[in-house]
Amino acid sequence: MGEFVRVETEAGIATIRLDRPKMNALNGQVQREIGAAAAEVSADPEVRAVILYGGERLFAAGADVKEMSESGAAEIMELAAGIQTAFKAVAHIPKPVIAAITGYALGGGLELALCADFRVLGEGAQVGQPEILLGIIPGAGGTQRLPRLIGLSKAKDLVYSGRFVNATEALAIGLADLVVPDSEVYTAARGLAGRYVGSAPLAVRAAKQAIDAGAGLDLDDALEVERLHFTGLFATEDGQAGLRSFLDHGPGKATFSGK
Repeated sequence: MGEFVRVETEAGIATIRLDRPKMNALNGQVQREIGAAAAEVSADPEVRAVILYGGERLFAAGADVKEMSESGAAEIMELAAGIQTAFKAVAHIPKPVIAAITGYALGGGLELALCADFRVLGEGAQVGQPEILLGIIPGAGGTQRLPRLIGLSKAKDLVYSGRFVNATEALAIGLADLVVPDSEVYTAARGLAGRYVGSAPLAVRAAKQAIDAGAGLDLDDALEVERLHFTGLFATEDGQAGLRSFLDHGPGKATFSGK
């Protein structure tokens, strides 16, 4: 457990909880702790789904501007590499990941949320990539993951303007998957995560890897990725158990061990 990032696991759902007062600024230490938390939940066979959560007040207000302003070019290169490494670890968690967003998710905070599979926003939440207002650009995935999620023109508008987007607009443009009252954000995220706790973990991992890898390929190559993952699951105990259960009892009755 880190100083500012901790992992709490209950009923197959792990919560990666950011807790660096006042704004969950993502300095180098927080980035490293996020990476370590991602590795922990990835390796834990008891964890079937993951929630990213910054608390009831806000998700994360972004990178630590003071730390960046005091860094030279070499240090900035190291910081950029560090945050990308940490966020890649989150994006590559082989389980469903839900970002539970209250208050602000700005700059690096939004980029962290973009690493999740789904985003649940409170009605009062605001998200955005305001780096342009500081004379810089997003450096932890905002120019790459955001266009892949909401399309080029919408992403360019947010990055070029630096404007904040409220929950209603975020839902309309596909940046949010669900909007709920602020007080219900974490509960709603747990409800969403709960859908996947009983799913076959190896199949969920294969599905996530196939979808994510295939998104950057042409269709023929992407279909080959799918074929390889599909056929590989027939060699697993879960795959065999699922097939037998379907034949004996119908769909949705199998219990999976993750083997």
